[in-house]
Amino acid sequence: MSLRFGVQLFPYHKPWVDPSTQFADDLLLIEHLDRLGYDEVFIGEHHSTGWQNIGSPELLIAAAAGRTNQITFGTGVNSLPYHHPFILADRIVQLTHLVKGRFIWGVGAGSLAQDAHIIGIDPLEQRRMTDEALEAIMALLEYDGPVTRKTDWFEINDAQLHLRPYNGTIDIRVAAQMSPSGPRLAGKYGVGIFQFGVMGATEGNPIAETWAIAEESAVRYGKTVDRNRWSALHMMHIAETEKEARAQVRWGLQDWVRYMANILPLAATDPDDFDGLIDEMNKTIFVIGTPEMARERIETIQEKSGGLGSIIIGNTEIANPQHTRDSFELLAREVFPHFTGQVKARTDAVASMKQFGKSGERLLAAHDKARAEYAAEKAADAAAKS
Repeated sequence: MSLRFGVQLFPYHKPWVDPSTQFADDLLLIEHLDRLGYDEVFIGEHHSTGWQNIGSPELLIAAAAGRTNQITFGTGVNSLPYHHPFILADRIVQLTHLVKGRFIWGVGAGSLAQDAHIIGIDPLEQRRMTDEALEAIMALLEYDGPVTRKTDWFEINDAQLHLRPYNGTIDIRVAAQMSPSGPRLAGKYGVGIFQFGVMGATEGNPIAETWAIAEESAVRYGKTVDRNRWSALHMMHIAETEKEARAQVRWGLQDWVRYMANILPLAATDPDDFDGLIDEMNKTIFVIGTPEMARERIETIQEKSGGLGSIIIGNTEIANPQHTRDSFELLAREVFPHFTGQVKARTDAVASMKQFGKSGERLLAAHDKARAEYAAEKAADAAAKS
């Protein structure tokens, strides 16, 4: 199974910068990723905090579709409790046609407590609501007659989607992070996983535990899960040297850490101790350094997981837009080929070349033989004429 690579645009847009220019930078980055051969790009959905200011990933995906040729788009992720499941499914199926089937539907419970508060949802109910919405969506996508459902937060009566997905089906990935609910849902419905936080500071091996939970759930519900549809997120920013990478992220790392500390429980870190902060983050959730460091981390993730379908690099916007694009280019050129088979194919060719190098004397002898035969032929012709 060849490993695929993608990018997650959360986004983390600095709230003191014009949003129109930030959305333009997002579109430029997606075009850049497409040219570099990235397989996937996911767009987040958030509705508060000022930083993560894409409320509809579908809109950005639709805007980017005509600018790209091969990259697959994904929602990273749609928060199911925030939407009526029939309306969301109808919208997503339409989107699959606009992107000609280049689509992965990431779904989850929602990650910002402020979002849930604004629309009156109890965070303790979000996982139940996600299950109820996903069950209804899966029923709608079976196209096996009208669907009727009634819960305490949505109602569907005799519903049928009037479009089918562009490719006939939709690749669905359920978000997994700090609780077992994501992989349990993935197993229950036989869908994929989009895992956030694969190298956290917790004890044990959380990424392997995720897959074990998904498989256990799949057995319970008579489904199967496929590692090829398991995506895992990790944050990286690289440059030619670690010194360069560290210098580049002075642009935004400390701002990002302060923001994240307000929305998620993070390990105690001092954002004012810049180098100490990077040292600590490089142990777990980040790689800020070199291509070699990135390769080593991906190898570790693969080893701990037992094998993934894709690695998704989180675009945390801790460097300026140009340095961010440069980092993604360096990853594509010097890191990813080690995992796609491209480097092995060429190093094997280099190794085989040495065998022919040892046969160089035979090649020269063949040239000498050809010249001697030609000279003999010319001499014979001259003798025949005399």
